[in-house]
Amino acid sequence: MTDRKPHDISIETWVDRQIRSAQEAGAFENLPGAGKPIPASSTDELAWVRGYLRRENLPSDALLPTPLRLRKEIENLRDTVACLRTEDAVRAEVRELNRRIMDYLRIPVGPVIPVSRVDVDAVVAQWLRDRDALVRARAEARRAQPAPAPSPARRRGLRWGRRRP
Repeated sequence: MTDRKPHDISIETWVDRQIRSAQEAGAFENLPGAGKPIPASSTDELAWVRGYLRRENLPSDALLPTPLRLRKEIENLRDTVACLRTEDAVRAEVRELNRRIMDYLRIPVGPVIPVSRVDVDAVVAQWLRDRDALVRARAEARRAQPAPAPSPARRRGLRWGRRRP
């Protein structure tokens, strides 16, 4: 813990003295990045955002304006509902997306990009077709697999639990 700054010394002098004493004590030895150049600052003011997204392994979709993000969700809706198990879950997912679209359309923010609501019944019908095709493909794959080989006949004379007299 450092001492409190004396009243008669300026902050700059006191800080310089603290740094010099830490250097003499070896507090700055073997620090990560020691001897490496400081990364050049780019002229892009959002370079730190890209660096943060890369470091944290985050998707860049969150940076998109609302209408583009909604259009991307509409585009990926088929893949989104593919993992859902019930028709009610699919309908709930589409209703939630339509709610967000209506929120945007009431008070548009950002660039003016046309975004329209999604037809719930059309998405459910497509989901049912995709699910039926998946079920048929799995059934055909099961039929195409060879039958398991019969197990070798067991010898009746051996019983491991009994001893012979």
